[in-house]
Amino acid sequence: MNLTLRAFSASALLCLAACSQPAPPPVSEGLWTVDGADSTFSFVTVKAGDVVEAHSFGTVTGSVGADGAATIEIGLSSLDTGVEVRDERMRAVLFEVETYPEAKVTAQLDPATFADLGVGDSITTPVKATLDLHGMQSEIDADLEVARLGPDKVLVTTTKPIIVDAGTFGLGEGVEKLRELANLPSITPAVPVSFTLLFTR
Repeated sequence: MNLTLRAFSASALLCLAACSQPAPPPVSEGLWTVDGADSTFSFVTVKAGDVVEAHSFGTVTGSVGADGAATIEIGLSSLDTGVEVRDERMRAVLFEVETYPEAKVTAQLDPATFADLGVGDSITTPVKATLDLHGMQSEIDADLEVARLGPDKVLVTTTKPIIVDAGTFGLGEGVEKLRELANLPSITPAVPVSFTLLFTR
């Protein structure tokens, strides 16, 4: 009987301790910044009709403020295609990184959408953003899954690739130059882009 009473008392104390812990602040509070070490930003190219290759950027920074203002910067010099000479050509010929060192994505989010997102919860939401690339801007649409991993950790991922057309951002000439340098019959100008971003507060 004493053992049972002790077990009950211990359980009650544990429950009391757990219940007395303050709830984590809403996602809409504070400044969230991108954890570049645990974030990925990648795209896929198609050449010669059916040769598919995956590429990524190693430097991704950004933040989301309490007012929902979001900014993501991608360092174009951090391009990694797995082939050094291709990295150099794409940086210099396509992206012209000396003049345009980064791409930037900006969006205005509605903080109320994420206000009640608890730890372990996730939500899928459409987002309209502006992509600034190669000195030109264009609106893009994305479907994002936002998952709260902890009180101060949120993971944002694309639920499907975002299609970016090189011609929209004045990159068509660069794509053609790359095709000539590589002696290829074709390089598809439209590329799917995906990302996984870990935000911490």
